[in-house]
Amino acid sequence: MAKDLGQFSSKLDVPEALTFDDVLLRPKESRVEPDDAELTTRVSKHVELNVPVLSAAMDTVTESELAIAMAREGGLGVLHRNMTVEETVAEVERVKRAHELVIRRENVVTVDPDDTVSEADRLMEREGVSGAPVVDDDDVVLGIISGTDIRPYLEVGEEDAVREAMTDEVITAPEGVEPREALELMYDHKIERVPIVADGDRLVGLVTMGGILQRREHEAAARDDDGRLLAGVAVGPFEEERAVAADEAGADVLFIDCAHAHNLNVLDSAEAIKGTVDADVVVGNVGTREAAEAAVGFADGLKVGIGPGSICTTRVVSGAGMPQMTAISEVADVAVEHGVPVIADGGIRYSGDAIKALAAGADAVMLGSYFAGTEEAPGRVITMQGKKYKQYRGMGSVGAMKSGGGDRYLKDADEDEEFVPEGVEAATPYKGTLASELYQLTGGMRSGMGYVGANTVPEVHERAEFVRVSSAGQTEGHPHDVMITDEAPNYSPSE
Repeated sequence: MAKDLGQFSSKLDVPEALTFDDVLLRPKESRVEPDDAELTTRVSKHVELNVPVLSAAMDTVTESELAIAMAREGGLGVLHRNMTVEETVAEVERVKRAHELVIRRENVVTVDPDDTVSEADRLMEREGVSGAPVVDDDDVVLGIISGTDIRPYLEVGEEDAVREAMTDEVITAPEGVEPREALELMYDHKIERVPIVADGDRLVGLVTMGGILQRREHEAAARDDDGRLLAGVAVGPFEEERAVAADEAGADVLFIDCAHAHNLNVLDSAEAIKGTVDADVVVGNVGTREAAEAAVGFADGLKVGIGPGSICTTRVVSGAGMPQMTAISEVADVAVEHGVPVIADGGIRYSGDAIKALAAGADAVMLGSYFAGTEEAPGRVITMQGKKYKQYRGMGSVGAMKSGGGDRYLKDADEDEEFVPEGVEAATPYKGTLASELYQLTGGMRSGMGYVGANTVPEVHERAEFVRVSSAGQTEGHPHDVMITDEAPNYSPSE
């Protein structure tokens, strides 16, 4: 007769937890062609994406350039928070301004006529625009200044006033102008921007050639109700000021950015933030059924991942964590009953991992290292042994924590104290554009949908079944018994 387990030995009578390599999707009868599979999904209660992919809120992954690229392709970039509140606002505004057909007055970069040419040049470079209306104190349009106007003055008269360099014959359009009419004005007058005016040349908006062309080129972009690109922003659990500022700047989703959101102080603060902003609030990270139950009552989304990231050392440093497939399924069991979307954050190396995450109950996936090597990522380019790499570091690494990310891990340290990091600093191969990487990722996900006979993400949830895989099965699933001579764009043997 077996003895009853004692207080401590019973702790080792444990359930099994699985991650991506432990399972495969079971192929099923299907009429679904991968190219026809639909990837539209919700990332929070009120925000929908055209592809179920987010870029991680890491300071070597997502700033405005990559966030714009993500939204153009139908996904969502989540701006990191290792910056000042003012910088966060500026980053959000850059994203929201990028594809506006009619840029609102509050988002139009303008120049004072008494500024120097060099000041105007620095402003335009900082804001990422190639030209700007020149306005007086009453917002009356006096002229337009562009890079073409500025360049000669930078050589011989950079301290001259803008009013000397600007083009003062301005073609304007009335409030309510249709984009097509504005485009015809630009075509007729061979110009690239048209100020929108009301009440005697008072600036109320701006239409640019770039905005119109970008809209045509990226028809599947993720946009808000006003046609602007979607923007996500990470905020600390105790950063109400950043949350309110990002919300007022136009952020669509705020992500409570904490490694362990099943902390009562974090939950209380997150709920308070939810009550002060209009944007959706996603709470993370969580990894258990109990954590989901604690947050699902107020959260607009739940983000899952306790230590699965490639640069995360949480599990070996703290001894705590949850293998990602089990974490996703436990959280999704709770979330689905409340209509709350689930985001799987971390551990995804291949497109097959991403579709497995959806099959386990996630509505979208978040990736860091996958995008850290792209052209648009802010990490520094380095060369090692003749190959290009980009800097990539975990937000729990010493460098990131010193830059302001320590409270993500509920840690604070004085300047003279040492951090206890839960991440490393590394390098990832340079990959090219985000669009090409995302194409491979979503293409693989669509292939997986074809294998299980699912035409939509909800159908993946309904139809997908798993089989367990042995270590021999894992080996069999990768290229074996050959030497790869030409690497595929979506597979690397070194991973």
